[in-house]
Amino acid sequence: MARITKRQKEFAKVVDKEKFYTLDEAIAQVEKFPAVKFDETVELHLMLNLGTKAADLSIRGTVVLPNGTGKKVRVAVFCKGELVQKAEQMGADFVGSNDLIEKVANGFMDFDCVIATPDMMRDLSKLGKILGPRGLMPSPKAGTVTQDIGRVLNEIKAGRVEFKADKQAGIHVGVGKRSFAQDKLLANAKVLLDAVNQAKPAAVKGNFIKSITVSTTMGPGVKVAVA
Repeated sequence: MARITKRQKEFAKVVDKEKFYTLDEAIAQVEKFPAVKFDETVELHLMLNLGTKAADLSIRGTVVLPNGTGKKVRVAVFCKGELVQKAEQMGADFVGSNDLIEKVANGFMDFDCVIATPDMMRDLSKLGKILGPRGLMPSPKAGTVTQDIGRVLNEIKAGRVEFKADKQAGIHVGVGKRSFAQDKLLANAKVLLDAVNQAKPAAVKGNFIKSITVSTTMGPGVKVAVA
């Protein structure tokens, strides 16, 4: 029989595993979790009503969380010419073209997000095996391949997040930090849920979101009733 840890006992006092909470109740429960030594990310885990269509439908999008993510995002911008200076002035952490590509190819990975102009994508393709597995490869669908570097850079710094359904029809996104006020976490979560619902394909009937769970980096899941 598996031994129940002290931490698991503490969670059991806070979360009823059989109960479905409202979204604001679930976020309130998160605030009662036993403290850890760092500011945990509060995460939303969604299961979508895609059935056997999951592998065939591309469900993805981006949304700017009104209260940010609580994380300082380091952005690398691949561009040329006059856009290099513009990207630097707009607050990009790393900017370059072939020189930055070479640097990344040699192991440099001190960034969390990548933006590229369309004319850089051919050269950037050589980094596919490095950036792809980390989810960092720029994509037109994610809005990270663009000529409008300033706008996208501002959105990312302000708290833009990407959501994408995996092969099991799940979406997993951080909506803030545990240190956030409850109303800020709730507002972020609602904006994300609205964005996911707006991405519902016409072929899907009924409720698009089958289940919602709120958790923290080190905490258990709190089940949310799907309206």
